[in-house]
Amino acid sequence: MNLTDILAQAGGIESMAKELGIPPAMAKQGADALLPAILGGFKKQAQAGGGVEGLGGLLGQLGGGGLLDSVLGSQPTPVDQGNEVLGQIFGSKDVSRTVAGQAAAQTGLDSGILKQMLPMLAMMAAGYMAKQGGQSGGGGRLGGLVGGALR
Repeated sequence: MNLTDILAQAGGIESMAKELGIPPAMAKQGADALLPAILGGFKKQAQAGGGVEGLGGLLGQLGGGGLLDSVLGSQPTPVDQGNEVLGQIFGSKDVSRTVAGQAAAQTGLDSGILKQMLPMLAMMAAGYMAKQGGQSGGGGRLGGLVGGALR
């Protein structure tokens, strides 16, 4: 099962679609296009910052499992946190714009919608990985998630 399916099961795709005023199928299509870049950013962070343990520490600093809960909650998503996650994994807003542009070209979806999705998806992915990494055998499991998601 890929991360988009996992986030859909958790209610994240539906929640994001509702908040953005788009159909869930469109949100899933956008997530499928954007998540590989987000997960690639996390993988780079893990490689640069002390492996999976370093990534786990970073996820905790950014808000941990609460990031996923923020998107799933009934309040509007605090996208500032998502933008902080994107800043950590991409390094600059230019990279985020490029990722949204490439996803728009790939899917035919509006790049403006994709740009709005990026911080929410980053929060969901980070929150999900933090929750999984916090369970027993965290390091191996988190590494498997990041590695598995990129296959």
